[in-house]
Amino acid sequence: MGLMDYLKTQFLEIIQWQDDSRDTISWRFPDEDKEIKRGAQLIVRESQTAQFIYLGQFGDTFGPGKYSLTTDNIPILSTLKGWKYGFESPFKADIYYVNTRLFTGNKWGTANPIMLRDQDFGIVRARAYGTFDFKVVDVKTFLKEVAGTDHQFRLDEFADTMRSRIVSVFTDALASSKVPVLDVASRYSELGDALLPAINPAVTSKYGIEIASFIVENVSVPPEVEQAIDKRSSMQAIGNLNDYVKFQMAEAMGKGGEGGGMANTAAQLGAGLAMGQQMMAAMGAQQTTPAAAGAVPPVISSAGGIPELLGTSEVAKVLGVSEADVLATLEKGDLKGKKIGSTWRVTRTALDEFLKS
Repeated sequence: MGLMDYLKTQFLEIIQWQDDSRDTISWRFPDEDKEIKRGAQLIVRESQTAQFIYLGQFGDTFGPGKYSLTTDNIPILSTLKGWKYGFESPFKADIYYVNTRLFTGNKWGTANPIMLRDQDFGIVRARAYGTFDFKVVDVKTFLKEVAGTDHQFRLDEFADTMRSRIVSVFTDALASSKVPVLDVASRYSELGDALLPAINPAVTSKYGIEIASFIVENVSVPPEVEQAIDKRSSMQAIGNLNDYVKFQMAEAMGKGGEGGGMANTAAQLGAGLAMGQQMMAAMGAQQTTPAAAGAVPPVISSAGGIPELLGTSEVAKVLGVSEADVLATLEKGDLKGKKIGSTWRVTRTALDEFLKS
């Protein structure tokens, strides 16, 4: 081997990264103890950035292009090396290539439930997962905080390193945004876009990356919260509860009452209207004074032959007996009444017939 051939094997003349993979984020040029000679050609392709590191300190950074390494275009390295009047002799330095293209379809997910303070349901535990796209925007921060000295840093290593960090930033952003759980569970596409302004400043300053898109594919809540959401949706679908009760009672009148004739049907209608008014008042109306414990709803009196309705306490007052005696008489069937849920209602006609018997 001649002297010239030997020198060619000792000095780097062309430095480039011909990336043939789609999952490599950063790559260290393999110098194999070779030195970089003055005037060596540095080639940086599109979506690449080359970063020089000398004795653990960041040197010059090169974007896409072709460069001839001289004192003029490596001023930082010249300062670190102490070259006052330019350099002639070869030198050693680590060269890292960083892929700055957009990496898409990276998965994220919460390993443990996120504790959220919700205005509708109080403290709620939620799980979430989805995908995100990212790219490296600060090469020095990325190499320092994420890739380190790894000679070839790949996406799978990035996923292992960054998944928990991304979820942590997402959790903080979601908690600070105070988005209601009902909105989180129904507006996934808008949620990701809304959280980007809160996520990006944190991940860029800490890790040197930028999240181009953050997609929330699913947010799940505990079964009891799901049931509460379903009940609320059902009530909204029903609409005006009083009108709904009237409609149900009208259908019952059309089919005819069982065993009580028209009077029984009328009693059911009156009781249904009473229940509807009570439930509407409990759900939406603001009461000026609290109801007394054990008080019964007001007696309903309607025109057109619909009888008045009495509660068990009112029947007990009329008969001068205890309410327990009234309940026992109703259970035996001696006093005719209508049981709705756990509450009895007695018509004035039924009470008159009982007194005459």
